[in-house]
Amino acid sequence: MVLALVAQACAPPEAGRDATSGPLRVVATTGMIGDAARRLGGEHVAVTALMGPGVDPHLYKASEGDVRLLADADLILYNGLHLEGKMGDVLVKMARTRPVVAVSEDLPRDELREPPEMAGQYDPHVWFDVALWARTLAPIERELARLAPAHAATFGANRQAYEAELAELDAWVKERIATIPLEQRVLITAHDAFGYFGRRYGIRVVGLQGISTLAEAGLKDVDRVVDEIVAKRIPAIFVESSVPRRAIEAVESAVRSRGHEVVIGGQLFSDALGAADSPAGNYPGMVRANVETIVRSLGGTL
Repeated sequence: MVLALVAQACAPPEAGRDATSGPLRVVATTGMIGDAARRLGGEHVAVTALMGPGVDPHLYKASEGDVRLLADADLILYNGLHLEGKMGDVLVKMARTRPVVAVSEDLPRDELREPPEMAGQYDPHVWFDVALWARTLAPIERELARLAPAHAATFGANRQAYEAELAELDAWVKERIATIPLEQRVLITAHDAFGYFGRRYGIRVVGLQGISTLAEAGLKDVDRVVDEIVAKRIPAIFVESSVPRRAIEAVESAVRSRGHEVVIGGQLFSDALGAADSPAGNYPGMVRANVETIVRSLGGTL
């Protein structure tokens, strides 16, 4: 049914839309991208993010309602790097009749993580390196300016202001993570979403699952993580907002059975923002919420 609707929806968007036709209708796949589009576009855009709080983009399938939103969009923004794997066919079909832009398209490939288990593909979780994420703003600004050239100067000024804010945020994250005692600077989470975070901010990251959540963790994965926790006397592990917590709870129980107490230090926002009315409902707030949870639980200072 959805694919049939996609075929019907792939007519060109309303003709003649320009800066005088009202706000550009922007549809983003994730909350992080939607937040960036709002910051750059301001009053000149109306942004809808398809994937709300707690949604796992690795498993997400477009609904009939999503297809209708995409069909009405003047611009579609997505992460790329196979994050939205199950939406790939829909995005390809939509791109035949309207702008569909991967915000990761300008990122140098030699700066992307390419873990061995991904067989030549890149880690898509680029938003966990704040400095790298700031570089995804350029494709958004470029496309907004092309679609609404009368407001190009505003989009450019908004991008510069947001980049400055993200530079300050990046420095703050470095300072806070550096307060964690070195031997406790190990971040154990439900899946390997935080690789860019670990590389940028100097913390070892151990994921129970791999980069994708398509396959569940097995007993060998649990044993591997438990061995590291016990050997290094790690004080806390973390659940994620978009991944079921049962696997991390199994790790907690297995560690306790081996005579070491580890606590679940809190919930991290990995693949989605928090609720819109919460501090983590925007990208900078999400980053700060995660860092505060990590630092507090692993013995650092805020």
